[in-house]
Amino acid sequence: MYRALRTFLLPGARCWDADSERSYQDLFERLDTNKDGKVDVAELRAGLKAMGIFRLGAAQKIVSSGDQNKDGCLDFSEFSKYLKDHEKKLRLTFKSLDRNNDGRIDASEIQQSLAELGIDISQENALKILQSMDIDGTMMVDWNEWREHFLLYPAQNLEEIIRYWKHSSVLDIGDSLAIPDEFTEEEKSSGVWWKHLVAGAAAGAVSRTGTAPLDRMKVFMQVHSSKSNRISLTGGFRQMIKEGGLASLWRGNGINVVKIAPETAIKFMAYEQYKKLLSSKGEKIKTHQRFLAGSLAGATAQTAIYPMEVLKTRLTLRKTGQYSGMFDCAKKILREEGVKAFYKGYVPNLVGIIPYARHIDLAVYESLKGAWLSYHPKDSANPGVMVLVGCGTVSSTCGQLASYPLALVRTRMQAQASLDASVQTSMTGLIKNIVAKDGFLGLYRGILPNFMKVIPAVSLSYVVYEYMKSSLGISK
Repeated sequence: MYRALRTFLLPGARCWDADSERSYQDLFERLDTNKDGKVDVAELRAGLKAMGIFRLGAAQKIVSSGDQNKDGCLDFSEFSKYLKDHEKKLRLTFKSLDRNNDGRIDASEIQQSLAELGIDISQENALKILQSMDIDGTMMVDWNEWREHFLLYPAQNLEEIIRYWKHSSVLDIGDSLAIPDEFTEEEKSSGVWWKHLVAGAAAGAVSRTGTAPLDRMKVFMQVHSSKSNRISLTGGFRQMIKEGGLASLWRGNGINVVKIAPETAIKFMAYEQYKKLLSSKGEKIKTHQRFLAGSLAGATAQTAIYPMEVLKTRLTLRKTGQYSGMFDCAKKILREEGVKAFYKGYVPNLVGIIPYARHIDLAVYESLKGAWLSYHPKDSANPGVMVLVGCGTVSSTCGQLASYPLALVRTRMQAQASLDASVQTSMTGLIKNIVAKDGFLGLYRGILPNFMKVIPAVSLSYVVYEYMKSSLGISK
């Protein structure tokens, strides 16, 4: 369907001459749906959507770049000038990818260009990228195919086009922030990196706040539910509202949002340092080194902010009037239980960071995306919002299934002292106790609300992240 619509919008694109006013005129007339001699953002957005370009802010960026008289629209003169200027930039990018100067880009050239920016991909994935642009089935991309694919995508250089191909891993579903995203040297020197981090933090805050009632229910069921004390979803919500009112559903959300900023900052800084330590001087970091650096950065960030994790659990489970706020909660824990209480459950938390669950998440994501691309080989290496969110949701769910028992044990240990000071069980002792009393499924208490929050959390995170990037003037 996408190819048919693209062919309709860009008829005979492969035969265009860069200076052909008629070719631009045909395209302009098709985009100008209300026939007023101008193309506005809404008309351009509809045209981009038909071509499979779903990036938030793409239409606005094109109009802003080409709108010389600042009337919010593009007339034909502005439209054709923008396309000519954009083609010149695309030509330079094409030449930088075409390493052997044969007028075509092959899979090895894509691999090499990505590797030089520190992104290692397999031959199979390079072929998938190539296939998304290849019109004539030669498994090579010439200038006309390249121009058709990117003509109405507002990428300015090779780095922006590569970021278009690359999956972003900043989606925050509330339990932990993902391994830090890669930033180019240009982004680091220009300050764009901090805008990405701000966008990610804002997305996480909105996502966590929107799903806070389900998160509180998950924690409530993890700690209090058992075979002898079954808590249903509706019964649990009814009990919480009766005890503390509707606002009580958001208990613990404040500190859950506050800890995003230090966790993100520490993880990013630690990630950069670990990459330097693990890679040889002057050499590009390899995939396994990057993954190890991400895991170590996650462990470092969690070690630094773990007391906030304990506070979050205690505040989430608190009864009305028990604590006046997070500082009061911290003072009472310190006075009554000592400093060690702030690291209850740290061992299962640290074990959970070891990347076996993340491996599952990434493996499932890539498998699902690969399966989609195999059925739609001519569509796009970036399949669009719904496909990516769908793949992310399923892969995240699989990763959670693997790591959930450790998360439950961590939460139980964090809450132990406040529930029964006489019973202080180790991680292995607690696992044995749960299995003995409730069976193996006891390790999955509260997983229903946890699953229920995945789709709204991923969706909210994605939408807010894209909106924030657009507001901050960045496009990834």
